[in-house]
Amino acid sequence: MHRRTLLTAGLAAALAGSLAGCAGGPGTGSKRILRLALNQTETHPSFLALDAFSKSFEAATDGEFLIDIFANEVLGAQQEILNLQRNNIVDLAIISSTQLENINQDFRVFNVPRVFDDVDHQMRVVRDESISGDLFRSLQQSNNLLVIGAFTQGERNIYAKRAVTSPDDMRGLKVRVQESPVMLRMIEAMGGSPTPMAFGEVYTALQAGVLDGAENNEVSYWTQKHYEVAPVYSYTKHLVGIDYMVASASMLDDLPAEVRPIFDAEWARCMEHFTELWGQSTQEAIDGCTAGGATFEEIDTAAFDERLTPLAESLLTSDVQKSIYERTREVSTS
Repeated sequence: MHRRTLLTAGLAAALAGSLAGCAGGPGTGSKRILRLALNQTETHPSFLALDAFSKSFEAATDGEFLIDIFANEVLGAQQEILNLQRNNIVDLAIISSTQLENINQDFRVFNVPRVFDDVDHQMRVVRDESISGDLFRSLQQSNNLLVIGAFTQGERNIYAKRAVTSPDDMRGLKVRVQESPVMLRMIEAMGGSPTPMAFGEVYTALQAGVLDGAENNEVSYWTQKHYEVAPVYSYTKHLVGIDYMVASASMLDDLPAEVRPIFDAEWARCMEHFTELWGQSTQEAIDGCTAGGATFEEIDTAAFDERLTPLAESLLTSDVQKSIYERTREVSTS
């Protein structure tokens, strides 16, 4: 079992100072540790898939490369993590799509409502170099960040203390969103009052009444125990969310020639493994939340569709964004 250390003050300096002792690769007799940041718990499918990735990569490199996963946001919020990656202090991180949109607005395309029909459609697009390749490389030179793939966030829906069946039910509802112009406009279009907030603060904000609701998938609803303070989950089906695996570009460049193909192959298997885990975990989450007193409401989404479908097109302002959107829709499953 790798270290899962809770870090205190002086994190960046401590990690940076330890890099000198972690150099090396196959045949050198030394071990190299790749640090991976995650804001989910150790019960989340993201952690489970990444833990398997860590073990398989270690085995494939005869123990000479280790991936140390820091879960529960212990390395800091995602904006801080991206800065640590730019400075080669953190090597890998699962980063929400909205964070990358704040750096390059072309990532907005995969955040707009209704761009993806379902998880299968989303994962086909992620793996299609002709659609996503240039976008994923767009931060390499300017920020030392390279997107190497993604995990689905699944279908995102609204949860609150009461059912949300129409835009009228959203009126005045303070709904937590990720800090993104797209997310803000999406909740506004649905009739609610968007409230940007860090993910780790949502439970206490719901509990205290600072928030009336939030939007997320069933798995996060379960693993973060949000069902305890917002017990009605309504299937508004407004978005299929996405998280990116972001790597330090210089870290990847520094991998020995014989190790990079191993890394890429194990990561590709990890994405497939995660998608399988996601389906299983979604049903387990529903069952767990239901046992904990939550209710899941199937609703007629027509009124929301009416507001969200035109919003997607209005949010895309450049030829690049429109092109990515059109090619994504061309491989739609519908």
